[in-house]
Amino acid sequence: MKTSLSPIIAGTMNWGVWDKKLSTKEMVHLINICIENEITTFDHADIYGDYTTEAQFGKAFGESQINRDRLQLISKCGIQHTNGRANTIKHYDYSKEYIIWSVENSLINLQTDYLDVLLLHRPSPLMVADEIAEAVEQLNKQGKIKSFGLSNFTSSQTDLIRSKTEVSFNQIQFSATHYQAMLDGSLDYMQLHSITPMSWNPLGTVFREDIEQTRRLKKLLVNLVDKYGVGSDTILLAWVLKHPSQIHPVAGTVNIARIQALMKAVELDLDTIDWFAIWTESMGNKIP
Repeated sequence: MKTSLSPIIAGTMNWGVWDKKLSTKEMVHLINICIENEITTFDHADIYGDYTTEAQFGKAFGESQINRDRLQLISKCGIQHTNGRANTIKHYDYSKEYIIWSVENSLINLQTDYLDVLLLHRPSPLMVADEIAEAVEQLNKQGKIKSFGLSNFTSSQTDLIRSKTEVSFNQIQFSATHYQAMLDGSLDYMQLHSITPMSWNPLGTVFREDIEQTRRLKKLLVNLVDKYGVGSDTILLAWVLKHPSQIHPVAGTVNIARIQALMKAVELDLDTIDWFAIWTESMGNKIP
């Protein structure tokens, strides 16, 4: 049975040394704030913080004394980086032995007995579907993972893995500024095969880049903020959530006020005309 996740997922990529450098006490507080605001799913990858963030989160989770049943833990494996490990070149490893070792290492780091979801982080030209399926089957039987999925996989790559084992999730880039997944068949494919999408960077580049596209969107968002009485980030998340494939945005903010406002996006039903207005401004031209 597919694991149930919170509508919005807390992304932990920037919690550690890659960005915010949160202390254990700060992480404990942040985990509690998320759960209090119905954000109960936490997205990890072994590589985050050059392979250090999982253990930092695990220490905070252990000290928080939060019941394991109150949250869901996602982690990803497969990227072998030169930072944090003795690799001479960045590469991907999806051998059966490596997948199993990675999961067991993540369980130790996160101080838990199981992952709610295991994702393969990025597709590799050398991945062998049979070997991946054997690892997933063993981890499932041992109770070390509950659900399995992919991250950044195309529909054809997903078909390859699905031919050998069940795929329940695919975490992709999707936002108002990066909307290709709804045009290239990716989200249609996931709906057709009951694969739940997650979207990383769901706010896109609206607040990160000053280009014509983002300036158009910001101008429109001023009016929509007045109309709906919520922040522009809430409106952008609501835009993602309105897609019928039932996308789960992965929100990486550590700002307490923003975390407390995230679930407003779940309650906000954008008018269809406003949804299309956002897409139109992002494209820079009218829809066909």
